[in-house]
Amino acid sequence: MAPPPKGVMISVPVLVASVAASAIFIFFLIPFLSSCSTTPCNCPTSTIKTITTAPTSTNNYQRSSTNQISPTQEDIDWWKNQIQKNQLQDYMETRNKLRKGINPRTRAQQLQDLIQFKGISHYEGEESENHTVLSCPGELLVEEHHSNYGEPWAGGRDVFEFLAESSKLIPGSRVLEIGCGTLRVGLHFIRYLDSQHFHCLERDELSLIAAFRYELPSQGLLHKRPLILKGEDMDFTRFGSDVVYDLIYASAVFLHMPDNLVWIGLERLSGKLKPSDGRIFVSHNIKFCSRLGSDECTKRLSRLGLEYVGKHTHDSLLFNHYEIWFEFRRSML
Repeated sequence: MAPPPKGVMISVPVLVASVAASAIFIFFLIPFLSSCSTTPCNCPTSTIKTITTAPTSTNNYQRSSTNQISPTQEDIDWWKNQIQKNQLQDYMETRNKLRKGINPRTRAQQLQDLIQFKGISHYEGEESENHTVLSCPGELLVEEHHSNYGEPWAGGRDVFEFLAESSKLIPGSRVLEIGCGTLRVGLHFIRYLDSQHFHCLERDELSLIAAFRYELPSQGLLHKRPLILKGEDMDFTRFGSDVVYDLIYASAVFLHMPDNLVWIGLERLSGKLKPSDGRIFVSHNIKFCSRLGSDECTKRLSRLGLEYVGKHTHDSLLFNHYEIWFEFRRSML
């Protein structure tokens, strides 16, 4: 007599565990299936990511470029909308005056306090010694040097935006300013550029004191290590023999220098300007060139390996003011 066929025997605990696992799997699968039935599934077809930076809405605005420098038209429109929304557009000096703080002091009064007490709130008695880590002269702390330019300090931002965009700068670019003064313009370049990529030759000691002892520390830019050197003889050898600049500029400097010294500087700088893309910008006028006559100036520039590109007029963002800039580049021949 043949034995009965052998069957597969499953214990009750195993059966219960299998049913539970199946239920859990179906529970997590249902939402996925339902979402794919109503919305197409975005499945990656490549390992390369595409990041869209275009604005999608007013409340979720993103700049179109990580290297954006000047405000866009959307930025300006947003600003105007906020001014209007808060009814701030009718400011008149005769009716509105900016109120002072809870402890109002003029610059002169602030300076007196700083000289007498080494601060507004100060230590007393045995603790009265100066606890300042980076000691700064009182004249700089009340920002008297911001009035040394004959126009608002804010104009430095205008110059930076024009030069940086005209030269198509990126953070990795290298910039040389001839006569950076107290860094009214230079601060913006230092902040934007990579560390050690901003160089400057400045003759005035008081301007350098303001730059090093107030502006760089107060703006949190010590880590950018700009190379700022004192000198008035257009000697650029201390900046390095092999450094090449994307932008070299002189803001209201060449017009105060003897023509011969300007030409010496241009001769020394022509080889330090990046070919093709590098630019030299000079503000206000180029009398060192125009006094020679257009033909003679062109010939002299050509002997230095330079050529004149054109004249630009740039308007200020904040106040009724414009500046004229003259552009030069390495000869294309």
